[in-house]
Amino acid sequence: MAKPEQPEEDGQDRYSVPGLERGLRLLCEFNRHNRALSAPELAKRLDVPRSTVFRLLTTLERLGFVERNDGGREYRLGMAVLRLGFEYLASLELTEIGRPMLDRLRDEIGYAANLVVRDGRSIVYIAKSVNSTSLVSSVTVGTRLPAHATVFGRVLLQDLTLAELRALYPEEHLEAYTPHTPKTALELFNIVQKDKQHGVVLQEGFFERGISTVAAPVRDQSGRVIAALGATVPAPHIAESELGHIIRRVEQVAQELSRLLGHSPDKFNNVVNL
Repeated sequence: MAKPEQPEEDGQDRYSVPGLERGLRLLCEFNRHNRALSAPELAKRLDVPRSTVFRLLTTLERLGFVERNDGGREYRLGMAVLRLGFEYLASLELTEIGRPMLDRLRDEIGYAANLVVRDGRSIVYIAKSVNSTSLVSSVTVGTRLPAHATVFGRVLLQDLTLAELRALYPEEHLEAYTPHTPKTALELFNIVQKDKQHGVVLQEGFFERGISTVAAPVRDQSGRVIAALGATVPAPHIAESELGHIIRRVEQVAQELSRLLGHSPDKFNNVVNL
């Protein structure tokens, strides 16, 4: 008698490597808020024995993925993680094509230009171009910010239906960062739909007070939004003439990048300014 087929997830579990999974989960515990962690703290976070964590740390340290702080009691991410991440970002066609365009946009408008993608509920800066006179910012390549609370995130969420957005944000109330942060998935959906009608989004202080952001979608050959390109201006109020120039150039560069990626862009004739 033929054996009944196992569910797909059972087959996946059969080929899972628990040690590798634990090692990757350990690396994911490090972030901008937890730059250094001790072995006991990692054991508590992962809910595994300390002896297991020490073996994982020893292996990862030997490979260069973690390193000890000066005191030796805490660990931080090593250069192997950074090298892996930056080499991957550098290999992206989007990044390779977009970086010189960001440099040109920066020179033309005089403000920082950014290229951002979405990873689940976060946005990730994959390329950034600043000049020597730009305001020093904590946002660098690799920085992750909440998608629902940022202008770039609103652009990157434009392809999602209400059902998909609710699946991404199942909680009743979204975490608030400023008074502008949408309170629910429905409110976020309505904002994104309004943005989608215009193409270029401008908002003052949406995520950070005193910072204005102008962003436009970058689309691939299928028309899907794969990135957001824009400028951040460290001033809540910009002269109308200067603002109009920034908006036009962000729009044009985003369309140019989309064309290079195989998309025939729609004409964005308006800007949403909330």
